[in-house]
Amino acid sequence: MTDWRFQRDAIRAFRFVRCGFDAASGVAQLVYAFDDGPELIETITVPGAPFQLDTQRAAAVERALRLLHLIAGVSYYKAAVPEDIRIDSYEIDADTAALLELIYVNGLGEFAYRNGLNLHGRIRFPHTTAATPVALSLGLSAHALVAIGGGKDSLVSIEALRSLGVEQTVTWIGGSQLIAACAQRTGLPTLNLGRALAPQLFDYNREGAWNGHIPVTVVNSAIMVLAALLHGVDQVVFSNERSASYGSLIEGTGEVNHQWSKGWACEQAFGDHVQRQVAADLQYYSLLRPLSELAVARQFARSDRYDAHFSSCNRNFHILGERPANRWCGVCPKCHFVFLALAPFMPKPRLVGIFGRNLLDDAGQIGGYDALLEYQDHKPFECVGEGRESRAAMAALSERPEWREDTLVERFAREIRPQLDAQDLRIEPLLVLDEEQRLPPALWERLRAHFAA
Repeated sequence: MTDWRFQRDAIRAFRFVRCGFDAASGVAQLVYAFDDGPELIETITVPGAPFQLDTQRAAAVERALRLLHLIAGVSYYKAAVPEDIRIDSYEIDADTAALLELIYVNGLGEFAYRNGLNLHGRIRFPHTTAATPVALSLGLSAHALVAIGGGKDSLVSIEALRSLGVEQTVTWIGGSQLIAACAQRTGLPTLNLGRALAPQLFDYNREGAWNGHIPVTVVNSAIMVLAALLHGVDQVVFSNERSASYGSLIEGTGEVNHQWSKGWACEQAFGDHVQRQVAADLQYYSLLRPLSELAVARQFARSDRYDAHFSSCNRNFHILGERPANRWCGVCPKCHFVFLALAPFMPKPRLVGIFGRNLLDDAGQIGGYDALLEYQDHKPFECVGEGRESRAAMAALSERPEWREDTLVERFAREIRPQLDAQDLRIEPLLVLDEEQRLPPALWERLRAHFAA
């Protein structure tokens, strides 16, 4: 053990060693290893301990813990992507293995593309032929843990649930000061979950590990499912809109979706699995699934409550700590897109005040906006809307006196718009609610009326 060294291409097996939860402290341990190398121990901390669990809920917590162990393993597996996957301390059924293969192959799609890897057919989880266990209803309380990321989307969800009278706790994972301040601004109860990755992972990255994007939304979803069961509540709510289901079209490769684990296929597969195998009365859904990014932006623009607090800029969020000198860097794809998405629905002085400058009147931003428009480039590997949404927003601005003379809007009208079909540039069809969602039916009916108001 002492002389074991990480050598990416020599590694043969990735092992799910064991997982455990201490109800007295609220700390879960997720343990992994490569071959016979050192144990990689990740810890998850759920505030509120000690937890008093009856037999049924304790069994559901154990099932949720194993599911989290298996899904969170993607952070470590990707370091070497060995073909042999082993589960040392428990067995899984074919249904669980199929879910994991779906998550790993698709959730690592961008990672595989950027590293020149093909994971199709390579990732196989060992499973038994035993019958799939059936989850019971636990009598969970009607209360939602709502994920907050500090951006506009989760704030739209929080305010919608508030207006509909749904009891909620604003929940986030990790130590972001920016998210904590945004959560505090809601005035609602909060829950800050802890996640500490195994420290060796950062050493392995320096020693030549494969590295890149992982399906972090489904990892966070599994953490929140565990937390919901410990707190005895019946809903885990995310704020992924329908645009998340569409990836970047890469010539010669096809579609690669940076935000696959925010998409409908992942939500459906994970949420159904939780209800089938973890707890029948635990609802997992995205409140904004029926909305486009532009529809979300329109909802956000209705209130200025969070103008000085929210940020969707990814430069503010780093795995080793944030650097929030400014809430908006003004040069990343997220800044570009959020500015453009809000512009049709918000007075210009208010929007420029939020960002500190007018991004659409800066010729240095042309390349970034061309990628969003899918003009001579593909959509960025970021959580941004579809190209047609950006084109429709830009077309709307080109018809408004206060925007039409700005550098990028004027260029769009002159150079890009003449090449496009006028029918494809209308905003109105993009604001229609979609039926593809897994919200509780009674909530969906009320939510539809709320968003239409």
